[in-house]
Order: sequence, then C-alpha cells, then structure tokens
Amino acid sequence: HLDEQYGGQGGGIDHLAAVIEEFAYALLPGPFVPTVLASAAVAAADVSPVRDGLLVQFVEGATGALAARGFVAVRSRDGWVLSGSSGPIIGLASADIAVIVADADDGHMLFAVPVGQLAVTVVPSTDLTRDVAMLDVDGFAVPIGSVLYGSSSSRLGALEAAVWGAEAAGIMRWSVDASVGYAKIRNQFGVPIGSFQAIKHKCARMLVTSELATAAAWGAAASLAQSEAQQQLAALAVSATLDDAIDLVTEAVTIFGGIGFTWEHDAHLYWRRAIAISGATGGVAPARGGLGGAALVESRAIEVEPEGDLGEFRARTGGLLDAALELPCGAEGPKGHHDDERRWFLAANGLVSPHWPAPFGLGASPAEQIVIAEEYARRGMPQPTTIIGEWAVPTILAFGTDAQKERFAAATLRGEIEWCQLFSEPSAGSDLAGVATKAVKVDGGWQLNGQKVWTSSAHEADWAICLARTDSTVPKHKGLSYFLVDMSSAGVDVRPLRQSTGEAHFSEVFLDAVFVPDDCLVGEPGQGWRITTATLQNERTAIGSGFGSGPEAPIRDLVAAGEYVGDRQAALGELGVLIARGIALLGMNTRSTLRRLGGAVDATSSLAKVASAKLARDAALAGVRLAGPAAAVTPEGDGVVRGQLGVPALLIGGGTVEIQLNVIAERILGLPRG
Repeated sequence: HLDEQYGGQGGGIDHLAAVIEEFAYALLPGPFVPTVLASAAVAAADVSPVRDGLLVQFVEGATGALAARGFVAVRSRDGWVLSGSSGPIIGLASADIAVIVADADDGHMLFAVPVGQLAVTVVPSTDLTRDVAMLDVDGFAVPIGSVLYGSSSSRLGALEAAVWGAEAAGIMRWSVDASVGYAKIRNQFGVPIGSFQAIKHKCARMLVTSELATAAAWGAAASLAQSEAQQQLAALAVSATLDDAIDLVTEAVTIFGGIGFTWEHDAHLYWRRAIAISGATGGVAPARGGLGGAALVESRAIEVEPEGDLGEFRARTGGLLDAALELPCGAEGPKGHHDDERRWFLAANGLVSPHWPAPFGLGASPAEQIVIAEEYARRGMPQPTTIIGEWAVPTILAFGTDAQKERFAAATLRGEIEWCQLFSEPSAGSDLAGVATKAVKVDGGWQLNGQKVWTSSAHEADWAICLARTDSTVPKHKGLSYFLVDMSSAGVDVRPLRQSTGEAHFSEVFLDAVFVPDDCLVGEPGQGWRITTATLQNERTAIGSGFGSGPEAPIRDLVAAGEYVGDRQAALGELGVLIARGIALLGMNTRSTLRRLGGAVDATSSLAKVASAKLARDAALAGVRLAGPAAAVTPEGDGVVRGQLGVPALLIGGGTVEIQLNVIAERILGLPRG
C-alpha cells in the first residue's frame, strides 16, 4: 500500500485490505496488521521529510502500532507535549515505532515516537498470536521533527475500520469455510450433518453475515475517496458490527461440537483474535451510538464509476431525459399511464427498462444502466418501473414468440398493461412444482381450472403470468406449462385479501373454465418449470437489489423527532445497529453491481434477500420498542405500526427466507440435499 518511491508496491488501501483478509484467514501471527495500519496512517499525512523517512523505515522492516485514542497534545517552545493513557493496543509491545494520534488546538495530529522512549505496559493478550500493551504518557516532550500534519480524524477512522474490518472479514470467512467443510464430512445417523436443515440454515446465515462484514470493510476502504462525513459513516458501520466475528466463530464451534471446544483445535485462536479486535478498537457499543447520531444528519452513499468512455452515452441519455421533462405527466395510480406523454416518450426511447433488448430497451450494459440511473437521479426524476412486468416481460422476451413480444413488451413499457403473477397456490407456496391448477387442451387453446393465492395487485392487473399443470403422468416439475392470462376473461374471479395492515395489496384468484388461446402459451407444453425458474430469478434479483438502507427510515424519523421512550443514547444505539446493517447491505449490492460490470456471474441475490429481510424485521421490531406506549395507537400513516404489520410480506415475498437459505446452502455452499 505504500508508494513505490519508498520501496512499497504502490497499491491502495483496498489492495491492502485484500491481503489482510487472506492473512487473517490463515491466522498469520505477529505484527503485520498493526504495522501496516501504522504505516498507512503515516502515509495519509501531508508530505514532509518526517513522513518520507518513516515510510522508508517501514518498508525496510520497522514494526509499528497505532495509538488512535486517549491522548492530547499541547504546543511547547520546542515542539509538543503529550499526555494521556491508551486502552489495549494490539502489537504495541513488538513495535519499533508508535504512531500516536492526539487531540490538539490544530485538530488531530500524529506523533511518531520510538517505542523504547515510552512507558509501555505489556498486558496478557486475549489473542495468543499477538502481543498487547498499554501506553501512558504524562508530559512527554515530542520535538518538531517527530510531528506529522494533515490527517483528519475521519480519514484515520476509515483507515482503522478498513484494516480491522478486513481482518474480521477474514476470520469470518474462515469460520464459514471450516464449518461447511466439516459439515460435509461429519456423519451422524448415517448421513453428513450438512444435510440437516438446521445445519444448512446455520451455515447459510453465517455466509450472509460474513459477506455483509466483507462489504462493510470494503465500504470503509472505498470511503477514503469520499467526504469526511461519508468516511465517518463507513468507519462507524464497521466498528458497530465487529462483534459479528465473535458470534460467527462461536457458531463454527457449535458445528464442530466438542472438537471445536478443545485447546488443540484452531477455532479458539480465531475466536480469541475476534474478541481482541472488537475490544481494542474502542468497543462496539460506543460506535453504535455514534453511528446513530451521525445518521440523523447524513446518509451513506457509495459511488460507482463505470469504466470506459461513456461520455457520449451519458450526454445522449441526459438530453432525452431533459426532453421528457418538458412533456406532461399522466395521472398516478393503477393503470394511470395511459395518457402519459412523458412515459410514452421514455418507452419509445428505451429508457423505461433500458436493460431489455432493442427495440423495447437499449440492451444497456450494467455500466450504461448505472449512467442512466445517475442521470435520472441528477434531475430528481423517478425512473419508471413496470412492477411485475419487470419479471414477466423479460421472460416473454427470452421464451416467447415474436408476436407475443410485439403484443406485450411495448404496451407494458408505456403503462398500458399492468401484470400480476399467478404462481402460488394454497397447497403449493414455495413448492411451485406442486401446482395443482390444471390446463386442459381444447379447440384453439387451453381451459384453466384452479385457485391461486397471495397474488399481488391481482385486482388491478390487466394480464397475468400463470403456471398450470398440463400433464399429470410425468414427474411434477415436468408437467407444467407457462401461460399468459387475460384477467378480464370469463371465469376469472379476483377476491382481494385484507392484510394485517388493513390494506388489500394481494388477492386470491379463482380460475373457473378460463379459456386461454394457443397464442398465449409461452414456449412449449411442459417447459413451464424451466421458464418459471427464469422468472423467479428475475424476481429475486429485483427484490434483493431493491433494498439498501431504507427499512430503518421510520426509526431514524422517530429518533430525530425525539418521539421515543427511554434514554437517548440507547435509542441512538438501536438506530446505529440498523444503520450499520443497512450500510453493509448497500455495500453488498454495490459490490454485486461491480462484479456484473466486470462481466462476472454474480450469485448474491439470495444473500441480499435474506439480509434485507432480516434488516426489515429488526427495524420493525426496534420501532415498536422505541415507540413504547405510542405503539398502542395507530394514527393514519403511522410508520412504526405499519412497518411491523408489513413484515411478513418481506419475509415471504419472492421466496421465503427459509427457501433462500436452502438455496444458499445447497447451490452456493455445496451442502448435500437432505
């Protein structure tokens, strides 16, 4: 991470974080991480002979440690006078150079002092692979030649978070891999324990937590190129969740059983390191409160800069959006875009669903999609959505006839067709292969009979995508076919279901001898399962990527307004936990976008779905806790109560969390089927 002119390799903090993660995975002992953190802090200071000389020393093998908190500096005639006491500092006892951060009249300052000149007290280390010591200084004189200028507290905090967060991420990844590896070979009752759903779900949740931690550490590194406020948010988000590493090693130990609890196994060494990191970085609880307070005035934003020359594409997109803004906007609400000139213009120019292939979209690459989203946002202009059409029409474009594409794609983009999805049934929810709705061949088409349920927006939809059984003599997933159903057809009976919120967003739908013409069968009879799989993947990707740090918004509003019960610091801590999870999820989705930009296949949609559902559930419960007696009253539009009552839709919609955990365990982690 140090510049080549000093003998370093010229990488950035993101490169350093990748190395640290790998070293943590291997449990590398010794002073490497404390030293690179200290040298990175020195490198962040203004260029000076002092700075340059220290960097050369570090490259040549000097060890170091960063004393990041607990000190003040007062200017003297010959330099500065340091006073203060630190908490435990990892690597201080084996360091040659202590880089001390102190508060001064001029802001945060750095002082590089040979450790041999300081009063260092070595203490027993929780981490058996590294030393820990404490530093006390009382009127210690530091000459001008040992002072470094120009480092902001926010930048140092982000550096520290990126380094320790990367190490925690490496420990967590080891916990996942070691647990999964053991679950594949440890047999109980004649089968690998990894085939038991309880173990599968435990391992899958561990992977989700590990990926979120990695994303948070990556976000801290990325924040170094952003504003001080963004650096503060990113750093606190890491610090507020460092105890996740402790919990993940604990989970690994429970999977190993008695073996993992013995001294001979490496698990306790990872466990001890995770505990030491969490403690030596200042503690999780203060970070949560600090993050809650910071989040009241600032929101985390991670910028993605697509590679390549997209200037001409950006200019063309911006010009089209400017032209669209001059056009009248149609009525809002169900089917409210029929007379919307702006929507028609955007659809005609491929800017409603730009990722769709031409002529309906632009066939926009991930990088071009980012540019389009940025141009919409720059104008404060909401990007249109076809809602269920975002899942239905791509399936038609992939498997349908040319006539079906022409009939449905453009009309959906213009807002003339609203869609719903007739998949779930009373006895076949997540088990879609168990669909019982029958489709019987008749002259000119098919006759459908059956019942669907939990159909979002069915009472508003013009058309539906429908899965029905056309052959009962073959294995259940092979006898399904995929139909397009006109919701105004005779025999379609839509009965809205009132939810616990009092609203009715979804319905049960009865199909009684509904005629579907041959030209509304997508693909061939019996191809329904293959086609449905594509639809579901579209759905899960859309839901997973749609969550960032939003579910905590009602809690932020509640805390900002002071409308909570109990202590303010406790309320800020509750908010901080949620903000930290949301920032990590935002980082996970951003990293997924970057992987797609690089042409890689990304498999994180199920991870994001599980993470976002957990965040929404925790946020809803926190809202009720903080609202206290106010939760007994439901004023119109109340966010806290409505948030709690709406949780099931987030846990079930798009595939239940439990199904997603099975997908993660079996398809990503490779655990055996039960």
